[in-house]
Amino acid sequence: GFVFKIHANMDPNHRSCIAFVKICSGKFERNAGYKHVRSGKVMKFAAPTAFMAQKKSIVDEAYPGDIVGIPDTGNFKIGDTLTSGELLHFKGLPSFSPEMFKYIENTDPMKSKQLEKGIQQLMDEGVAQLFVNQFNGRKLIGTVGQLQFEVIQYRLLHEYGAQCRWEPISLYKACWIESDDAEALAAFKKRKHQFMAVDREGRDVFLADSGYVLTMAQQDFPKIRFHFSSEF
Repeated sequence: GFVFKIHANMDPNHRSCIAFVKICSGKFERNAGYKHVRSGKVMKFAAPTAFMAQKKSIVDEAYPGDIVGIPDTGNFKIGDTLTSGELLHFKGLPSFSPEMFKYIENTDPMKSKQLEKGIQQLMDEGVAQLFVNQFNGRKLIGTVGQLQFEVIQYRLLHEYGAQCRWEPISLYKACWIESDDAEALAAFKKRKHQFMAVDREGRDVFLADSGYVLTMAQQDFPKIRFHFSSEF
């Protein structure tokens, strides 16, 4: 089976996360050992759940087509695979280059931990994308529309008790970059150090502030590959 969704705060009293796994083949059994392919760990699940409207119940078995909820303490990501031992991997849901960007700032220093946890869990859900600007160390949220910023702000306040404010930044595109030439990659990052960031996986991201800047970067650094989705 594979993880297709992660939902934070299924129980707001416990800040719990649930990873939803779709069974693709074979038979899922409670307390059996399953291989988490990305980490290589064998995991057992004592309390897998099935959901029906607002009710949930423990399931002992599940079959292809069934969806099982598994408590998640940060082990899972969307696209992760669970197997009986085979090294199978489903392609994850790709993250496309966002169209809107804003810095996120904490407005209540006493709630820093709540804000950090909230951002982490909401990003795990795939609500938006988080980048860290390498030049100033600030957290940058990327979305495809204004509504996502409003949803994030609302959920941080009402689910985590954390308050934030947004600081707009004018960017054209975020591109994941890579190269087979380590020197060329280092030269690019040095030249564009003010516009470099990393995503949650630690991958290099170029923050182009205009279409012209992006085009010139592609022309000036032919050994650099620019990707507009995270699946590469």
